[in-house]
Amino acid sequence: MKKRIMFFAFSTAVILLSVVTGLSSCQKKTAVSNSEVSSAAEAPIQTIKPGVLLIGMEIGYPPMEYLDADGKTPIGFDVSMGKIIAERMGLKPEYVDTAWDGIFAGVETGKYDCIMSAVTITAERLANYNFTKPYIGNAQALVLLKGSTITARSPEELGGLEVAYQAETTTDIYMTKLAKDGLQFTEREYDKVLNCFDELKLGRVDAIVCDSLVAFDYIAPADSPFEIVWQGNADETFGICLKKGNDVLTAAIDETLDSMFADGTMLKISQDVFKMDMVSAARK
Repeated sequence: MKKRIMFFAFSTAVILLSVVTGLSSCQKKTAVSNSEVSSAAEAPIQTIKPGVLLIGMEIGYPPMEYLDADGKTPIGFDVSMGKIIAERMGLKPEYVDTAWDGIFAGVETGKYDCIMSAVTITAERLANYNFTKPYIGNAQALVLLKGSTITARSPEELGGLEVAYQAETTTDIYMTKLAKDGLQFTEREYDKVLNCFDELKLGRVDAIVCDSLVAFDYIAPADSPFEIVWQGNADETFGICLKKGNDVLTAAIDETLDSMFADGTMLKISQDVFKMDMVSAARK
């Protein structure tokens, strides 16, 4: 990844500090109970494809998961994390590229064992799926072109503008709520966040609202045409999503994640991808 400028390194640190306070309750909701972990750890790990951990992800969401310069090789935070998780469990990782709007249906119908694709843990999703403990924090961000005449400095000020965001995401939920509360703007929903940034660069939309982790990646290059003009509270956390009731595999992945946090592996992945620590707050 490319070097971040210091201002945004500081902003990211603020995001990470603010996420700490909300994580304890989230971990209580998402973690398997001690008794379940104990019994699950003793049970054999069963996956859909023997010897393989099938990982569903939308490979088009940098810096979390996207294709390398060869256009074939998946790379990114979730890709690196998934590879190590699988290997430590004695499995081979296999990534299943899936459109976001069908990604949850895929884990329900057995296309893959789990989803590692920047999945925000929400109350609605907790009711329908298993989740591991959180592994990284996130917030919403508002992105404009540098030098833009747009004066909006928060999503609430986007009235009358064309706003791009990825469909079926927490950003979609966030913007839909603003619309229901009376904000009038033109919705420009795209299947991939990559399209949002392409459209903004070409001047076809006025602004983007997206995950801050994605926004930081896009504004990082020195020649980036984008800037972040607002970022919300870091009240979102990402977790690994599994089919409801798949407690044995959930516990096994949780234990593996715990070991990766304990021995510094998660920190190393974060530093390799983000050039800074984006994960430590998720386990405090």
